Amino acid sequence: MGGLSIWHILILAIILLLLFGGNRFSSMMGDVAKGLKSFKAGMADDEDDKKQRYEEQRRNEPPRQLPREQARPQEPIDVTPRPAEPAAPPPPKDDENR
Repeated sequence: MGGLSIWHILILAIILLLLFGGNRFSSMMGDVAKGLKSFKAGMADDEDDKKQRYEEQRRNEPPRQLPREQARPQEPIDVTPRPAEPAAPPPPKDDENR
């Protein structure tokens, strides 16, 4: 009713094929594919350039060192589990009060 079904899309594709012709339509799709390939190649080049600049910058920096107070070994942290402590004492039973 309001949406496009597979039949609508199929009829539209046939009309476009008749208007542009098979040869012209395939050449347009080839141009689109070439454009996508060049776009992907350009994006890959940008990423490679960024990665190369980052690696050069890392090589030129002196190695980082920890401050002296953090360089000393610290006491190990105790991670042994302890038995759970009750949150509140249990309520008195009625039998004991009488």
